[in-house]
Amino acid sequence: MIELVTDLGVTLGYAGIGLVLMGIGAVLVDVATPGSLRHLIWAERNANAAVLLVSNLVAVGVIVVTAISASDGHFAQGIASTTGYGVIGLLAMTVAFVVVDMMTPGKLGELLVHPEPHPAVWVSAAVHLAIGAIVSAAIL
Repeated sequence: MIELVTDLGVTLGYAGIGLVLMGIGAVLVDVATPGSLRHLIWAERNANAAVLLVSNLVAVGVIVVTAISASDGHFAQGIASTTGYGVIGLLAMTVAFVVVDMMTPGKLGELLVHPEPHPAVWVSAAVHLAIGAIVSAAIL
């Protein structure tokens, strides 16, 4: 029974870190795009904004899962590496956004929340997912 309680506590710890990192990722996407991301997705049903946010959340999730797997049952080390690699992933996604924005005519954030489908959102989503994969590979 003690092992079960311990395992549940460890799971809660990792879930908490994952939620915090995904929350930070959502805030970063919101800051990078004009208007309220929440309003764009839930009220205006903006598919571009949703794809951008989803790609960020999935990328962070992949990093968190990989860091947990690589921790090999060492909770303190696992929490530290999950947090560290998660932050690195978020920073790398932010830098990538800035770089893509510099290479894009106009403001990338505005293109990504345009009400009509825009191919720029798929480019940005692919960048998020690629960064998540790269950071995950670095963990292993």
